[in-house]
Amino acid sequence: METVELLLHPVRIRIVHAMYDGRTRTTTELRSLLPDVSKATLYRHTSLLAEAGLLVVADEQPVRGSVERHYRLHRGRVVLDPEAAASLSLDDFRRAFAVATATLMAEFNMYLERGDAAPVADLVGFRQYSLWLSPDELAEMIAELREVIVARATNEPTPHRTRHLLSPIVFPVEGPPSGGDTPSQARNRAHRPPA
Repeated sequence: METVELLLHPVRIRIVHAMYDGRTRTTTELRSLLPDVSKATLYRHTSLLAEAGLLVVADEQPVRGSVERHYRLHRGRVVLDPEAAASLSLDDFRRAFAVATATLMAEFNMYLERGDAAPVADLVGFRQYSLWLSPDELAEMIAELREVIVARATNEPTPHRTRHLLSPIVFPVEGPPSGGDTPSQARNRAHRPPA
C-alpha cells in the first residue's frame, strides 16, 4: 500500500500524530492515547504502518509469553514530497481533507472527554482568517509558519509541556478580482519556459 493510501485513514493518521513526537511506544501505550479505538483496530492499523515502514520496531521485549514491540515513527516516510502531492487527483484531495477533518473531530472529542479539559485555560483555538495574498505572499507566509513550527517540532516532553495538535489548513476560497490570475494560473505562467 502506498504512503498516500496509508495516510488517508483516520485511525492511521491518528497513530502517526501520536507517534510524531519521536518517542517509542507500544501498542498498549498507543491504546491509552486513543482509547476510543478498539484494540483489534489499533493492532491492525499499527501493523499496516509497520509493514509499510512508516513505523519501525525500535525494540522488542518478551512479555508473558509473547513479544512486545516498541515502535518509532519514521518521520521521513510520512511526508509527501512535491511530486507525490502533484500526482494526487481532486478526489484524492477531497478524501484527504475528509480524513483530516474526521481526525480533528476525533482528537477534539477525545480532548473534551478528558476530565481536565479547560478550553479557555488551554488556549484552544480554531479561528479562520480571510487573507488576500499573491502567490509569492502565500509562499512567504507558509515558509514563515513552517519555520515557527519546525523550530518547536523537536521539543522533548517535559513535566511543563503538553502535547498539542496544530493543523494549519490553507486553500483559496475566492479567485482574484476580474483581470487577475488565479494562483494556479500564476504558477503555470511562472514555470512556463520563455518563448
